[in-house]
Amino acid sequence: MKEYGYFQKEGREFVITTPNTPRHWYNYLFNDNYVTFTSQVGFGEGILQGCRGRRIMLVDSRQVYVSDVETKEFWTTNGLPVKKAYKDFRCVHGIGYTCISSEYQGIASSWRLFVPQDGYEEIWTVRVKNVSEKTRTIKVIPYVKTEVDGVYRAQGYNVDLADYREEYNGVTTRSYAKIESNAFQEVAAYLMADRKVSGYDTRKNAFIGTYGNEQDPDAMYAGGCTNSACNAEKICLVLENTVTLQPGEEAEFHYALGIALHQEELARAAAGCQAENVERRLQVVKDQYEEEERGVSIDTPDEKLNYLINAWTKHQTNMGSRWARVRHNGYRDMVSDSECLGSINPRLAWKRLKRALTFQYSNGYAPRTWLDGEIRDNCFADCAVRIPMAVSTIIGELGDVSLLEEEVEFNDGTSASVYEHAKRAVDFLWNFRGLHGPIKLWGGDWNDMMNQAGLEGKGVSVWLSIAWCQANRQFGILAEALGKKEDVFFARIRGEEMKAIINEFGWDGEFYIDAINDQGQILGSMSCEEGRMYLIPQLWAVLADVADDERKQLIMKSVDKYLETDLGTLVSWPAYHRYIENIGQMTQKPAGVHENGGVYLHPACWKLAVDSIMKNNRKVQTGLEKILPFHEEHHEKKCEPYIMCNSYFNEETGYRLGTAGQTWRSATGAWLTKALLQYVLGLKAEIPGLRLDPCLPPNWKECCVSKEFRGAVYEIRYVQNGEDGGSRIASVMVNGTEWNGEYLPNEAGEQYKIVVTLDK
Repeated sequence: MKEYGYFQKEGREFVITTPNTPRHWYNYLFNDNYVTFTSQVGFGEGILQGCRGRRIMLVDSRQVYVSDVETKEFWTTNGLPVKKAYKDFRCVHGIGYTCISSEYQGIASSWRLFVPQDGYEEIWTVRVKNVSEKTRTIKVIPYVKTEVDGVYRAQGYNVDLADYREEYNGVTTRSYAKIESNAFQEVAAYLMADRKVSGYDTRKNAFIGTYGNEQDPDAMYAGGCTNSACNAEKICLVLENTVTLQPGEEAEFHYALGIALHQEELARAAAGCQAENVERRLQVVKDQYEEEERGVSIDTPDEKLNYLINAWTKHQTNMGSRWARVRHNGYRDMVSDSECLGSINPRLAWKRLKRALTFQYSNGYAPRTWLDGEIRDNCFADCAVRIPMAVSTIIGELGDVSLLEEEVEFNDGTSASVYEHAKRAVDFLWNFRGLHGPIKLWGGDWNDMMNQAGLEGKGVSVWLSIAWCQANRQFGILAEALGKKEDVFFARIRGEEMKAIINEFGWDGEFYIDAINDQGQILGSMSCEEGRMYLIPQLWAVLADVADDERKQLIMKSVDKYLETDLGTLVSWPAYHRYIENIGQMTQKPAGVHENGGVYLHPACWKLAVDSIMKNNRKVQTGLEKILPFHEEHHEKKCEPYIMCNSYFNEETGYRLGTAGQTWRSATGAWLTKALLQYVLGLKAEIPGLRLDPCLPPNWKECCVSKEFRGAVYEIRYVQNGEDGGSRIASVMVNGTEWNGEYLPNEAGEQYKIVVTLDK
């Protein structure tokens, strides 16, 4: 694919060199209560979230206009419209901020956005410089399309108020929202400036015009803002600053865009966007992410991979553990991403996991999501299975089993220990079983779109039953650590029983089936016309050790035979080409898209883990090359090179071949990070300590990883002997002395320099 930019600052920034990328290339900026995303041209949204997922859409679109007072010509700092002849365009996406800059008509401008850690807002800094040879008078006009007053619909109602507030040097709204409870409260959206404004607008029809649009606002043709108030019309938030610049002179303006849930917050917002506070607040953001995400770093021969993992996918994992997939608070997504965050920052992961546990039902069931003040089950069966795995993984990192006794509420207000939360999750699914004994499919397992296959409560999910075996095994480890002998016994007996059921009723001859629907029809069998094989039951049969060694070899040969392509590993094959009501929305998607025969990268990362477990280092290398957006040895890919997406579209999609699904809002980044650290590099954090079990790509002759673990720092260097590398540990040297223990030494405050030699 054509190059559209490059990494800098050790990968913590990606510079996009044109506004006209194949699609919007995004960055996400967030704190615990506010999230926004912006593309290289400022396109994106901003959302405040309150209690139980109650939300306000603050930003639906944003621009910063620049106008020459003399000529009345106008343009934007963010490179729109892209057909204008902007010079030196740059968009720098950094960890926690974005800055867009360009030059047009002798005026150089930049626009930086970030979300501070202490408010429901985003902070903008706009700089303009006169690079022409004459004096110029310039207007800087930030504009926000907001939905704080509701979405505009023809013949609909928007009934909020908005106007200029001199005491805040900005515009505010009087709006109402359910945000801290199920009762309406008065809130105020605001846009404030640090320098005295020369104009403003709050009424869309006054600034954009009844028949205008954001690229051609009526007010800009008239020379600037109209100073409009708004009463029961569609609101927008606009300010205007006017400045005269001599040749070479520049000016800087700071703006705060946010929501005040209480009137006293408006004064704090006005103070927060003053010049003396802005840089300090941005540094707090940078320092916080550095602290939260510093716990591990890699150094491999693949420089771009190092940048991707050390900066971007760690940050993607951090965001996912708090915001899930952003559009809603997906329970399984949040718990799974918290599990993956455990490899990076187990303390923060533990905090995030406990937050998610408060939405679990006291019977052990876990919902699909929470949103708009409601806990929504959506009839999903699999969300609870993630809980024991996440608890076990994070406790393995921390090593403190007493944390299992911490009390956490359920969503009905009762409480129990974290251990009991995990136990009830295992118990619920054990008792939620259908035909032949596997766990019920209900309205979906991992595959959201298999949403009509089990609604009658008869259908079963073989994959979920396999995943339960892994969850049950991890729960057994926790029970043993606490000395709960009865729980250990039942975990072993139940695990053996479920494993036998899966191998009897879930086996298709070459691989495992995926599910049986309410009508008794098998999904994922060679007897099917379409959808004959699904990827994830095969992978989890290895991850959960459900298959014996012979079957493990056979199912992975079947994956190679039926699912492997130059683009990547298909998640199902062959794709469905017609809607099948008793399967669900998966069959409505075009063939080759997402779950319906696409290359879904979340499972591809599971495959990376499986290939590592099976010590197939050549497949680890090939798998990485196919997953990573900047590797095209096997197939061209058309997507952002600095962040992971959820999928690639396969050849059945025609012109979409090699293009990507959505970025950021995916488990791919989290699981790629986990798969690399825990399986490829083999950093096995277990309750007794840190164990090594790597399987490196053969072309990594040497690589390193740095990891903080229980107060100690490990600098581990791997050296592979032989042309094809090796997955057998020949020797381990710790601080210059040979080490033969199963677990690496660990003393808080110590630094360990470790050399691991691998051969055949």
